[in-house]
Amino acid sequence: MNKSDRIRSERAQSFEKPGKIVIISSPSGGGKTSICRRLLTPARKRRGWGFSVSYTTRAMRPGERHGREYYFVDEEQFARLAKDDFFAEQFKVHLYRYGTPRQPLEQVLKRGGVILLDVDVKGAQRLKKVCPQAVTIFILPPSIKALRQRLRQRGTETKAQLKVRYDNAREEMKLFRRFEYAVVNDEVNKAVKQVLSIIEAHSCRTKYLVAEPLVKQLS
Repeated sequence: MNKSDRIRSERAQSFEKPGKIVIISSPSGGGKTSICRRLLTPARKRRGWGFSVSYTTRAMRPGERHGREYYFVDEEQFARLAKDDFFAEQFKVHLYRYGTPRQPLEQVLKRGGVILLDVDVKGAQRLKKVCPQAVTIFILPPSIKALRQRLRQRGTETKAQLKVRYDNAREEMKLFRRFEYAVVNDEVNKAVKQVLSIIEAHSCRTKYLVAEPLVKQLS
C-alpha cells in the first residue's frame, strides 16, 4: 500500500460512522413501505443497508410474501416469541399484534451499516425508547383527501376495517412532531430523495466524529 492509499484508509477508519437504525413511520396509506423498498437498492445493500422484517398476526395480503413484508404468525406463535424476549418492542394496532425482532438491531449497531424499520406510529415511539440513537422519520400524506383515497384503493379491508384504519390514521398524523424529521409524500421519488438526505446528513452530526488523532490535536 502506497502512502496515498494508506492516508485514505486511515481517514476512512478515523471517520467511520456507527451503524444506524432508521425508523420510518406513517399512518396507514402514508407510503412508508414504498419508500423503504426504493431506498434498498442493490448498491446500498452491498454497503450494508438492510430491512428489519417485523412479525405480525394479521393475515397476508395479496402480493405479500412471508419473510419479505412481514413474518406472518398466529397468536400462539407470537405469544411464545414475546415470552422468550425475542422482540425489541411489540404492540397491538388495528386488532393485530406486531413485533420488531431484537437481533437485527443489535447486529447493525455492532457491524455498521443501516437498517430500515417500517413501523406503525406506536411501534416507532416504543422503539425510540429502546434505541434512543435511532433516526426517526415520519411520512405524511399530502392531504386528508389523499389519505382516504389511498386507503380505499388498497381494496383489502371491509368497510368496518377501513373506518378503523382511517380514524386511527387521522389521530396518528397529529403525532408527527414527536419525530425528529417529517417528509410529505406527495411524489414518491421526491420523498425517497428527502429521506435519503436525512439519513446521510444525520451521519454528519458532531457526536459521530470518532477521529481520535484529530480530537487529541484539537484538545
